[in-house]
Amino acid sequence: MNDIPSEGGKARALKLSPEERRAIASEGAKARWAKVKAERNQLPKAEHGDESRPLRIGEMEIPCYVLDDERRVLTATGMQSALNMARGGSMVAGVNRFELFASGNRIKPFVSNDLMERFRNPIIFLTPTGGQAYGYEAEVLVELCEAVLSARATGELQKQQLGIAQQCEMIIRGLARVGIVALVDEATGFQEVRARDALHKILEAYISPELLPWTQRFPNEFYKEMFRLHRWEYNPASVKRPGVVGKFTNQLVYEQLPPGILDELRAKNPKDDAGRRRARHHQYLTHEVGHPHLEGQITKVVTLMQASDNWPMFKRLFERVFPKKGSQPDLLPD
Repeated sequence: MNDIPSEGGKARALKLSPEERRAIASEGAKARWAKVKAERNQLPKAEHGDESRPLRIGEMEIPCYVLDDERRVLTATGMQSALNMARGGSMVAGVNRFELFASGNRIKPFVSNDLMERFRNPIIFLTPTGGQAYGYEAEVLVELCEAVLSARATGELQKQQLGIAQQCEMIIRGLARVGIVALVDEATGFQEVRARDALHKILEAYISPELLPWTQRFPNEFYKEMFRLHRWEYNPASVKRPGVVGKFTNQLVYEQLPPGILDELRAKNPKDDAGRRRARHHQYLTHEVGHPHLEGQITKVVTLMQASDNWPMFKRLFERVFPKKGSQPDLLPD
């Protein structure tokens, strides 16, 4: 389509005032942004995964995620780094690095049509922090390694490709070791015990076996900022607060602790018939791990509140910094 304006279009544009031209340009920009936003909303989203917790195979680390359609995905850059592939541009004339590698004369005979098709169509998805990333389903890495090792076994690889083959061998061996352990755990039922044991260790580190003396853990600034954002009248001398404050506190602070902590706190500190708890949740946290994590989370929340003009703005900032976990509900409305 030709975007060059016609002579008539130029003449009409010249008759417009600067304000009218700016308004038309602004509307055009809004339309383009709406289209980009709509396209982003159609992308699959990573519901599980964190850059700080990559897949580790030996000394290799590959960022990994589980998408909302349950596909297990490894990032393309992570795979490229693990295989020690030459960096360069990730896209060359519309062809990505893996497609270029797999289509080479020495590797191509060992690459299935299905694998090549996957390389041509990487998965574009949104990370939990809202960034856009490219990746492949996890089994693609295994299939590529098998193809490279088959090519090496027949003596087809060039000298500069042998380093990639060595990385492939390390990946396959590493996965084999992990895989056999996982299969034994599944067959014996130990995976459930392992999961319970992991949770037990977390709870042991965070939850104190005895009720600790009450000490103020939530600074007045936490409530002062929350009241400001809601335009509620704040009286530091009063302990009376709207009932929703407790729900906000759980969502903003306690739910951001490791999974299972809040449930354990509720079990140790249940409500009585009048709906009250005999202690504060933080009195059950350990000095060594629980309290430092709690205080760190409170500090982050207060900082985000101070940077916000109103509650909706704070919610946007909070959800950007702390993406929702699984079925975690949205922050309650104003």
